[in-house]
Amino acid sequence: MSEPRWLNETQMRAWTGFLETSGLIQRHVERQLRDDAGLTMIQYEILHWANECAPQRRCITELADLMITSRSGLSYQVAQLEKAGLLRRETDTNDERRAMVVITEDGQRLLEKTAPGHVEAVRDGLIDLLIDEEIAQLADIMDGVRTRLRPRVLPTASRKRAT
Repeated sequence: MSEPRWLNETQMRAWTGFLETSGLIQRHVERQLRDDAGLTMIQYEILHWANECAPQRRCITELADLMITSRSGLSYQVAQLEKAGLLRRETDTNDERRAMVVITEDGQRLLEKTAPGHVEAVRDGLIDLLIDEEIAQLADIMDGVRTRLRPRVLPTASRKRAT
């Protein structure tokens, strides 16, 4: 067995900085969502993606792959949003085994009301702290990491997208 490739000091600083910073940004944004709309970050993201495909419906399985979360965890959150009248679940007319989500008018209104504060929290927590060149570099870095990891982490989702 070969020797592990330990991180050097700069690599370790980058890794631990990424972990801490991503956690801080997530908590910062989630606080805004909770205060403004009573939503968690995952609930806001579900509403966002359901709204992006409106008036069409989005399959829960596809939504879980898109959001990189488990189907069971997503189903729980969808149920909470459904109880709140923000989403509704429907059966796919082409395949009864598939559950679809549709954003309701109340869900769209809440998303529209919450979006300005949400984008301000994103700006305050990250975007406005960087200059344009750094934002472009960060976007390129995230694109590269996502492109490399998505097929490894979600191999079936990547195959579906390729077709």
